[in-house]
Amino acid sequence: MSTQSSHSLTYLRFLDLVQGLRALPDFPVLDPVEERLFNLFATVWHSGKQITVLQAMGMSTDVSSTTAHRRLKSLRKKGMISLLADEADNRIKYVQPTPMADQYFSQLGQCLSQAHTA
Repeated sequence: MSTQSSHSLTYLRFLDLVQGLRALPDFPVLDPVEERLFNLFATVWHSGKQITVLQAMGMSTDVSSTTAHRRLKSLRKKGMISLLADEADNRIKYVQPTPMADQYFSQLGQCLSQAHTA
């Protein structure tokens, strides 16, 4: 089997596993914009940096700041993010992942590992 088709099969297995995960009743349901923003946040969090609400609202060039702000509110309501006030300036809020966010990414990571080893 060529490397190209091997990678394709791995990706297709991953998509199939994620589809099954999304069908579980306790897995968070994110709309496409929420998911795109959340993945952008994850890359920043992974690098050890913090994200202000203002930065979060401007992270995606194809999402208006108003839409991004609405999605921040919905992600917070779903328990995926929390907002932490800056110690020096209470007007500044940082977008933080919650334990539910960590679990979300862990489950997706498990799908990726499972797809790769299958």
